[in-house]
Amino acid sequence: MIQAPGLSLDGIEYAPNHKRILQSVSFDVWPGQCVGILGPNGTGKSTLLRIIAGVLQPSGGTVWLNGRNLQQWSVRERAQQLAFVPQHTNLTFPFRAREVVLMGRTPFLQRWQKERPEDWRIVDEAMTLTDTTHLAERDATTLSGGEMQRVALARALAQQPSFLLLDEPTTNLDLRHQVEILDVITRLARTGVTILAAFHDLNLAATYCSTMILLKNGEVYASGPPLTVLTPQTLGTVFSVEVFLGTNPATGAPYVIPLSTKK
Repeated sequence: MIQAPGLSLDGIEYAPNHKRILQSVSFDVWPGQCVGILGPNGTGKSTLLRIIAGVLQPSGGTVWLNGRNLQQWSVRERAQQLAFVPQHTNLTFPFRAREVVLMGRTPFLQRWQKERPEDWRIVDEAMTLTDTTHLAERDATTLSGGEMQRVALARALAQQPSFLLLDEPTTNLDLRHQVEILDVITRLARTGVTILAAFHDLNLAATYCSTMILLKNGEVYASGPPLTVLTPQTLGTVFSVEVFLGTNPATGAPYVIPLSTKK
C-alpha cells in the first residue's frame, strides 16, 4: 500500500492588500519527514508556516492535512494534530512556566474539565525533553528569550502533535540548547512526527533536515535533499552571495561558507 503525504500544499497564494507574499506554493510532506523552510528575509517563510498552522487564511490554494482541507478542521481538531511554535511568544499575564506548558493539553480536555494525572505526566516529560524543569515555578514573563523559546516548545510537545511547525526554533538559544532541541526534533521525526521548520542557518538545516524547501520572492525555487538544494549556483541566485560548498566531516552533510556578496 502506497503511503499518502500527511501534508500537501496546492497552489498557496497570500496577497494581503494586493501585496503578494506567497505565489503558487505547492509541495508534499510525508510522515516522519523533517523539512527545512529556507530563504532570504521577507520571502514568506513565517507566513507560510502560519498558513499551514491555520493562523492565516491563504488568498488562494488549499492546505490538505491528512487528506482533508485544513479549513474544514475545527480549531480543536487542528490543535490535536498540529502544534506551532512562533519565533516569539509574548505573555502579558504572569503564568508559571509549568502552567504555560500545561496549555498544550487544552485541546484534549473538555470545557471546565480538570487536568488529569496523565496531563501532568505529559507536561513533565515535555519539560524534561526541553531542559525546562528547573523553570517550572518561574513567572514566565521573567524568562529570557531562550528560556521562553524552550518553554514554548515544551508546550507544543505537550500537545503530542503529529505535525510540528517551528519558526526559527534555535532563535535566542545558546549552542548547547540548539543541539539539544534539534536532537529532540530529530528523535520526534523518527517516531513519525512530521516536522516543518524555518531556518536562517543553512548549515543547521542541512545537518538536521532530510528535505529542504528554498523560497525566493514567495515562490518555491528549489526543493529536495540538502545536497541537491544547497549548490553554489542556487544559493548565489537566491541569496545574491558567492559561497564555498564543503562537506561537514562529522555528518557528511553539505557545509556552506559565504565568501562575498554578488555585485
